[in-house]
This record gives sequence, structure tokens and C-alpha cells, in this order.
Amino acid sequence: MTSPDLSSDSAASSAPQGEGAPRRLLIVGPPGAGKGTQAARLADALSIPAISTGDIFRANVSQQTELGVLAKSYMDKGEYVPDSVTNDMVRARLAEDDAAAGFLLDGYPRTLDQVEALDGVLDSLGTSLDAVLLLVVETEAVVERLVARGEAEGRSDDTEETIRHRLSVYSEQTAPLIDVYDARGLVRRVDGMASIDEVTAALQDALGAR
Repeated sequence: MTSPDLSSDSAASSAPQGEGAPRRLLIVGPPGAGKGTQAARLADALSIPAISTGDIFRANVSQQTELGVLAKSYMDKGEYVPDSVTNDMVRARLAEDDAAAGFLLDGYPRTLDQVEALDGVLDSLGTSLDAVLLLVVETEAVVERLVARGEAEGRSDDTEETIRHRLSVYSEQTAPLIDVYDARGLVRRVDGMASIDEVTAALQDALGAR
């Protein structure tokens, strides 16, 4: 597979620098693209919280909040937690003081319905997304990367079959979000196949944050 053409929007030369850089962000990419690693690095560089749905769920369940208890009731039965519960958790998290000056969302929204819900949450907070960072990766390279990780760490969920299924779900449910945010002029593509440090630098360049 040839490398994606990222020249049109991987570098935001006209973006404001330093404190003026976009600070209400969403990072998107398929499983294995390195979103978690890059979210933590970029959030630290911008002094904003990296917010993942996994962290939100764990925090609510461990603190036994009303939403956490409700979510656990579904998980204990092996059922999916309804979008309404997830949306309410995200709404509560984004309303916290540390997210007032900015945030980096990882893992939400995952569906078009959640895009609409997030729009409503941000509107109620009097704000909106500044940019959507898309990590562009090669499918076969990601499969190889995750299979190798699964073998090294003994992770039974990282077989080639399950990995390809997760990538298929991403393609069907999450990838369409890119079209929505592209139409709003928010998407900034970065080559996720580079080294970790190079991807971090490219993300900062895409935001004019260096």
C-alpha cells in the first residue's frame, strides 16, 4: 500500500501558535493506530486532560456514581451499555473544571449518533470542537503490529481474526465520522506509521502547537 497523501492538511501553517493552538480536540484512528499513546503525549504538551471512554467508565464504576452503578448493571449481564448512559458520562466529565480550558477525547464518539450527542453536550457547554486528529495507518501493518503484541503479551483478544473483526467494526461504524468532521473542516490527517516521536511532532505541527 502506498503512503497516504497527507500534504493537504498534515501541517497547519496558518494555525495559531502556543496558547492560541486548538485545545478542544478529538483523536481518531483504527485499533492499533497508537491513539492512547499519542493522546497522553499531546494532552501533556497542551496541558489539557486526555479523556477516554474507558477511563470514564472505570472512574464511574469504581466511585459507584449513579451512572457507574447503572453502567455496571448492564456490564454484569454481559450487555452493551446504552449510548444514553455513555453520553451522560461524557457530559459530566466535560463539565469538570479541568476540561474548561480544553480536552482531548479518545474513543468517543464512535458512531454517528454519538457525534450528534457530543454536538449537544458541547453546545450546552457553550463550546465546540477545534480539530479532529486522524491517525492514518496501513491496515496490514496494523494487523501485524497487534498480532505481534498479542503474542508477546499473551493477549488472547489479539488474534488475527479478532483484530480484523475490530478493524471491520471501526470501518463500518467509526470511519463515517470522518466524513462528517471533514465537511466541517476540522480533520487534520497525520501519518500514524511513523515512529512514536515523529507522530507526536506531526500532531503538534498539525495544531500549530510547536
